[in-house]
Amino acid sequence: MTEVKEREVAIVPPKDHTPVVRSLDPSDFPTPTSRDEEFRFTPMSRLHNLHQGNVVATGSMAIAVNKVAGSRFEIAGAKSTDRIGFTDKIAAGAWSQLDAVSTLTIEANQNLSESVIVSIVGSGAVAFGQLDINVEKFASAVVIVDHIGAATYAGNIDINVADGGAVTVVSLQDWDASALHLAQHRITLGKDASIKHVSVTLGGDVVRILPSVHYAAPGGQAELIGLYFAGAGQHTEHRLFVDHSEANCRSNVVYKGALDGEDAHTVWVGDVLIRANAIGTDTYEINRNLVLSGGGRADSVPNLEIETGEIVGAGHASTTGRFDDEQLFYLQSRGINEEEARKLVLRGFFEDLLGQIAVPEINDRVRDSIEARLGGRI
Repeated sequence: MTEVKEREVAIVPPKDHTPVVRSLDPSDFPTPTSRDEEFRFTPMSRLHNLHQGNVVATGSMAIAVNKVAGSRFEIAGAKSTDRIGFTDKIAAGAWSQLDAVSTLTIEANQNLSESVIVSIVGSGAVAFGQLDINVEKFASAVVIVDHIGAATYAGNIDINVADGGAVTVVSLQDWDASALHLAQHRITLGKDASIKHVSVTLGGDVVRILPSVHYAAPGGQAELIGLYFAGAGQHTEHRLFVDHSEANCRSNVVYKGALDGEDAHTVWVGDVLIRANAIGTDTYEINRNLVLSGGGRADSVPNLEIETGEIVGAGHASTTGRFDDEQLFYLQSRGINEEEARKLVLRGFFEDLLGQIAVPEINDRVRDSIEARLGGRI
């Protein structure tokens, strides 16, 4: 007689920002609405029903990866059942629809001198994806995940950095104007492991990215950098959760965004939790927004919860401001025309962030893309 095991769903008391439910099965989650805290800024009517958790794929994404010595890439048909559960119905629904998982491995003790570029290209279909990036012990690499084309896409990324590993992962959302992209980026750091996670969101109709960091051992370091631009009618949303659950770990979060056009909407929510046993934690998060014209809206919500006083430091900041006409006037008074002056102001706003990203393949492309999307305003 075959033994039938009941599905286990992890339930956590909602006393902090830790997700209440973790599961791979979308039926374990209630259907989210705009009344839920996690979706209160999200335009539910523009999600193409992906939040129902039962939408069927009509196609797939084209995935291409360059070959770099010290790395390997494979697409496997079998899905592991021991994976940590997702935290919402959208991500679990994407998992349930998959027939394959893409895995990029950076091999142990390898220091890659060339960036690994994972291109994910949409052709207008409803599609789902799961990309695992595994950095083995004492390996280091730069990985660029480039999302382009048109799609209704729920695609999650799990990044696992083993003891002593170091990785920079750049996720570039440079979609066509009609695209919908919903994703969880889940980061797990081993002992003394480090990551620079960069999210650059420029295109798409609705883009909602949820990065999270879990420290599996002491000494981990996470740097989360975000740059986003929303034009007329675009909705761009980034929700972060950094869970300091181990001693002597560090996190630094810097996100900057600009808006231009009627009904442009950006959302940034940064949740940082320092648990009672996470002594020696050092954390800081900041979000800055620049509104270039009327009709746009920037929501910014930093949250910091501290359960121990034995930390190195903890803080957060959030600012939203409008385009500085006095600064523009000053530059024009020095003989710089209005178009060039606007370019200089916006470049200055983003330039320090691009310096922190420090990936040449990305920096020039971001500058060009922002200027092109502004359609002559800068």
